[in-house]
Amino acid sequence: MNIVGVDALVFGVEDYEACARCLLDYGLQRVADDRFEAMDGTSIILRSADDPTLPKSLGTRAKLRETVYGVADDDTLRGIAAELGKDREVRRAADGSVQAFDDMGFALRFQKTVRRPFSAEPELVNSPGSPPQRGVNLLGIDAQNPPKILPRTLSHVVYFVPDFAKAEAFYVERLGFRCTDRFMGLGPFLRPAGSLEHHTLFLIQTPAHMKGIEHFTFHMGGPTEVLYAGTQFGKKGYETFWGPGRHLLGSNWFWYFNSPFGCHIEYDADMDLHDDSWEARAVPMGADGSQLFLFTAREKWAPGPPPGAKP
Repeated sequence: MNIVGVDALVFGVEDYEACARCLLDYGLQRVADDRFEAMDGTSIILRSADDPTLPKSLGTRAKLRETVYGVADDDTLRGIAAELGKDREVRRAADGSVQAFDDMGFALRFQKTVRRPFSAEPELVNSPGSPPQRGVNLLGIDAQNPPKILPRTLSHVVYFVPDFAKAEAFYVERLGFRCTDRFMGLGPFLRPAGSLEHHTLFLIQTPAHMKGIEHFTFHMGGPTEVLYAGTQFGKKGYETFWGPGRHLLGSNWFWYFNSPFGCHIEYDADMDLHDDSWEARAVPMGADGSQLFLFTAREKWAPGPPPGAKP
């Protein structure tokens, strides 16, 4: 199954304006009344919770109503429809997309991917012992011209599920995902066959009444972009939940915030890539397995004479 990754997440929300404002503050671009895009065309789609066109809810407080996966070609769409049609209802929409529910009740849609090529500067580092990536007199940070930072692509989604083993089996055995790493007793990190990224889906074991989405995130260009975007987001009133820091499994930089979506929203960057030769690690769940380091924020400070020093 040549599934590329998550093209879109569809939410049914009560406070539409607060959620729309959050996505704009986060950095996504509004391209339609209900669609907020990253640079490559991946997106968040907002609908009112009572919109009759939405798939049924999960029966919990979760506002996520559909996960839309992009696939490489029509053959993959036909293969998914045939595979899932063996034991559940599959619908083909007018646009050719395939709709079904997974074994946990999450609504899925598969479509030919909307991801488009785009051009964006990489984050360049001058590292002693290696040739400089930034040339002489080129600034890494220019305070007179602050960067315009935009989310680049929808990275991954994290589900709360009541039975992670059953959920994992569905994605691995039916849709061709591979486990890259796992937290023992908690859940796996999964990537589809059409992506080398460490994960596009992470499953977390929780009680049934919590079933839903824990967070979603878009890739930024590098750690500086994560820190800068997160700082600007925080200034707009959004409360930090976790971070900034750097994960161990996946190696990605992160910064999580509370959001009006009833889940967390993250900035991330610099995720590991793996092919089929990679052997998944299994580590105990805990702080030492979850992050290499975690920053503690403080108010801005500037060097100067100590308090009470004579001029």
